[in-house]
Amino acid sequence: MLLTNNLGYPRVGAFRELKKANEAYWAKKISAEELLAVGQKIREGNWKTQQEAGIDLIPSNDFSFYDQVLDLSLTVGNIPTQYQSLLKKDDKGYNLDLYYAMARGFQQDGVDVTALEMTKWFDTNYHYIVPEFVKDQTFTLTSEKSINEYNEAKNLGIETKPVLLGPITYLLIGKEKEAGFNRIDLIDKLVPVYEAILSKLAAAGAKYIQLDEPYLALDITAETRALYARVYEKLAAAAKDVKLIVATYFEALKDNEETAVNLPIHALHIDLVRGPQQLDTLLAKVPASLTLSLGVVEGRNIWKNDYEKSLQQIQKAVDTLGKDRVWVAPSSSLLHVPFDLENEDNEESLPKAVKNWLAFAKQKLAEVKDLAILAEGDVSTLTAERFEANKAAAEDRRTSTLIHKPEVKDRTANITDDDATRTSPFAARKDAQQTLFNLPAFPTTTIGSFPQTKDVRKWRADLKKGLITQAQYDKEIAEETERTIRLQEQLDIDVLVHGEFERNDMVEYFGEQLAGYAFTKNGWVQSYGSRCVKPPVIYGDVYRPADMTVRWSSFAQTLTNRPVKGMLTGPVTILQWSFVRNDQPRETTTYQIALAILDEVQALEKAGIKIIQIDEPAIREGLPLRKSDQQAYLDWAVRAFRVSSSNVADDTQIHTHMCYSEFNDIIEDIAAMDADVITIETSRSQMELLDAFAADFKYPNDIGPGVYDIHSPRVPSTEEMVELLRKAKAVVPAEQLWVNPDCGLKTRAWPETKAALESMVEAAKILRAE
Repeated sequence: MLLTNNLGYPRVGAFRELKKANEAYWAKKISAEELLAVGQKIREGNWKTQQEAGIDLIPSNDFSFYDQVLDLSLTVGNIPTQYQSLLKKDDKGYNLDLYYAMARGFQQDGVDVTALEMTKWFDTNYHYIVPEFVKDQTFTLTSEKSINEYNEAKNLGIETKPVLLGPITYLLIGKEKEAGFNRIDLIDKLVPVYEAILSKLAAAGAKYIQLDEPYLALDITAETRALYARVYEKLAAAAKDVKLIVATYFEALKDNEETAVNLPIHALHIDLVRGPQQLDTLLAKVPASLTLSLGVVEGRNIWKNDYEKSLQQIQKAVDTLGKDRVWVAPSSSLLHVPFDLENEDNEESLPKAVKNWLAFAKQKLAEVKDLAILAEGDVSTLTAERFEANKAAAEDRRTSTLIHKPEVKDRTANITDDDATRTSPFAARKDAQQTLFNLPAFPTTTIGSFPQTKDVRKWRADLKKGLITQAQYDKEIAEETERTIRLQEQLDIDVLVHGEFERNDMVEYFGEQLAGYAFTKNGWVQSYGSRCVKPPVIYGDVYRPADMTVRWSSFAQTLTNRPVKGMLTGPVTILQWSFVRNDQPRETTTYQIALAILDEVQALEKAGIKIIQIDEPAIREGLPLRKSDQQAYLDWAVRAFRVSSSNVADDTQIHTHMCYSEFNDIIEDIAAMDADVITIETSRSQMELLDAFAADFKYPNDIGPGVYDIHSPRVPSTEEMVELLRKAKAVVPAEQLWVNPDCGLKTRAWPETKAALESMVEAAKILRAE
């Protein structure tokens, strides 16, 4: 019998209930008990949805109030020294003060701590809280969250499969906070805590436990491969009669196949969306004791599954292993897709034809179940009808005239190297730009957005509902923009921004104005913590029918004599943060977007906007996980950025922005983007990320290292920022340095924004005086 296996489910709620509850709790509008009740309700709803869909292996402990990696850090007692004063016993498994201090920082009751570093979860747009390790690190079972949630589901009559991030991956995704040791050497201290968790879950009655080890699909050393075998021998013994599942995803196992299939586990999950070719090589190696969980339903994109293609893969496995040793599953956790397509009733932005090509998390559960039934052969009339509907949708998509635009394809095919090259080298451009702008040393700016208050969001909602006219909306946006320009002048910021009050999201806003895009109403996915995004859907060839940003940037520039930056999102980020069509190479789609952004850059320049920022925070995120595949991606990603930014005058200054990325291994490619100024996130790492720009490779252009963390509500002091800038100046020449926050200010409140920017400008002036 083919079992169905789900790796994880979205946790923010179908209508972002968790986001709203978290933010209400942080604002002290609801109690901890009320927040915990919201979490419990979401978990219960998720379990019942999966149970009703007929999923056999339903995950628990995949829920998190902020981040699953942070949950694990608290579970194993990995609590850095600065947070220890907040440590206390908590019966529910949630010490909320400590938890959110590590995630967001904490500034009250005499305690002032910054948040832990945050970075991207492999090559997704999900951000996790980076575990920190020290040489004398100890681990202890501090939270029983995984056991509590298993019991919670069991009390509802639902048998679940607890999910934990595996110990080796947990160590490998963290970082050492002091020199002289390798974090992977902590494994023997960590494993006993895992053994205790597994023993407790076994005692509670768990039948299956899933350990996520995505690092098994990455480049690892021979020593790490050997470590997997040794560690899992211990974990298997601790689990007693519980069946252990190791889940890999986001890539193929490749050279780690022998290691993976020979682990002392019951089942191995593989991603057949990212690595379809691995099935052939794996089947010949699978021992008689091992079950394969086939990740055939895409866990990271929203296109319907191609049943015929997936059934071929399933049948191949069944022919070799038998039905009892094959499970059907999504490729990864469904955390990365929206809840339910049934919540979409907006034909104007999501045409019926496009909607028929899509599947969200709930629909993917049905796909998994359908495929298991079809592969089993005992097919009901309803399942047969769904199979025929699936084939019809696939054929409709292949032949739809909505998708293909010959003129867009021709323009993309005719891009030349000249289209991706600035007229003059950086040194000449910098002289021309300094002559035009006459900026001081350590020039100050912000990353683009300013606080979007309830009023701003209400204007946008009221406009969509028809409660106010376009003229009324434009008047409000103009007044808010002018207030923000005046504030920046009063703060004495050197390069201003218009504030982006007309924008909902940095990708969705552009997608709404580009052809080839569709939009959901409730297609929310978690980016980090309470931050949710609603990725637009690229279903066809992309082009720019009209100006997208010129109006408000030009308006802002008329209000001041200081330069105002035009604010755009780069082609790679627009690609990465959309649900991307899977019927042509991603490279081709990126070049289409790059040409659309180029058209907007030239329109801004023609309108008198001479500083233009093209944000590319996702360029590192798009990097393939295997080193052998990376350079090909970097070549076209960098070229796409250059296509979008190169056809401008020397005295037009191009900025780009990146956040929460490790740059060391791609620094030369970042330099090859040839942006005049790059602003980066460095505050959470205390300027450590700047080492990439100054150690072995001398970054040639200007750099704005973020001097404070905008993802935390705490307001840093001037002295704190001065110290960070001094650290920056020690590794980067002063004449290359800009001063700015580490990201946009959209999610912050006005009082903390004003206070932090006052300190930032003062810090820049102190550095100038020095």
